[in-house]
Amino acid sequence: MKRSLALAAAVIAAFSLTVQSADARGRRHVAKEVKVAAIVTGAAATVTYFAINDWKWRWNNSSGLTSLAAYGATTLGCAAVAPMVATVLVKRPLTMREGHVLVGSCVLPIVGGWLVNEAYNAHPEWEGRKARKHHRKKAK
Repeated sequence: MKRSLALAAAVIAAFSLTVQSADARGRRHVAKEVKVAAIVTGAAATVTYFAINDWKWRWNNSSGLTSLAAYGATTLGCAAVAPMVATVLVKRPLTMREGHVLVGSCVLPIVGGWLVNEAYNAHPEWEGRKARKHHRKKAK
């Protein structure tokens, strides 16, 4: 019982990090479609990880693959597929920020993309002159 309550609390805490904070300037740096792509590909990578482990919580795979190798393979697959899915959903090329947020979400689910986005907020020079100009036009 304690284990299921702890798991429920962890899931609620993880989902609370996906809530968007208030932004007085009224502009978004990452499109909603990109967030959808991150969630879908992250869920697919998680399902793949558990499928490799014969749908067991504890690592007990008879194929000789270690837990770290399975995590690495599913993370690489997620990082490769997520930008493709996001590009199809937004119907335009992704910005560097959006691509890095997707990869961050694959490496560290839920929190990784948020951390990368906050790093870009702290360093707007990373986006380049063209991206900053594009965001200024949208804000007006």
